[in-house]
Amino acid sequence: MAKSGKIYVGIGGWTFEPWRGTFYPGELTQKRELEYASRQLTSIEINGTYYSTFKPASWAKWHDETPEGFVFAVKASRYCTNRKVLAEAGESVTRFIEQGLVELKDRLGPINWQFMETKKFDAADMEAFLKLLPREVGKLPLRHALEVRNASFKDPRFYDLCRKHEAAIVFADHDEFPRIDEATADFTYARLMKTQESVKTGYKPAELAGWAKQAQAWAKRGDAFVYIISGAKVRNPAAAQALIGKLE
Repeated sequence: MAKSGKIYVGIGGWTFEPWRGTFYPGELTQKRELEYASRQLTSIEINGTYYSTFKPASWAKWHDETPEGFVFAVKASRYCTNRKVLAEAGESVTRFIEQGLVELKDRLGPINWQFMETKKFDAADMEAFLKLLPREVGKLPLRHALEVRNASFKDPRFYDLCRKHEAAIVFADHDEFPRIDEATADFTYARLMKTQESVKTGYKPAELAGWAKQAQAWAKRGDAFVYIISGAKVRNPAAAQALIGKLE
């Protein structure tokens, strides 16, 4: 396990109409939104990849529009995870990985494999799935995080499987999803999903201070990727910026 790492803070996606005039300056053209967002935040979770595939040119464009030191997380295709038998996901995993992720180069961060709330823990099937996840693509190392949403995953056997395969378990700040904070990889992946529209910065100052302290604790065991996502989406960029401010 790594003993210290960097903290990356961001949001989910960069295209959302209510952010225009609130997060994005009113005069900014839509095609420059990623360029702008990547200079206000330190990471973004690409969500569109959950629903669609993209050409290598798109991935290369995302790399070129972002500054050095910025990192993307990538949400894996639903066709890989939304299935009864995970062991049969091999072809979908390969198709997802080989669509062009390698074009992100040094901007590529972890991949988030998100499972539905109805997906329950099955040790044998989960291990079969973990064995399908490649360690690299085009000599670019890959890091994997599993976002589980069913309470059955609060199981030491699941934690041990993730440690064995060096996969992180996504920590979720959510009222219904299991909150699992286990060191199973050399990085941490967190999704904070309880922003409030009535609070200008999404989370109250004291809450942000608490998350900053938590992120610093996570960073003691490796890189920490923290995304303000879902909840009151219009407030998420402000929340991410405020959290970055607390960390500075």
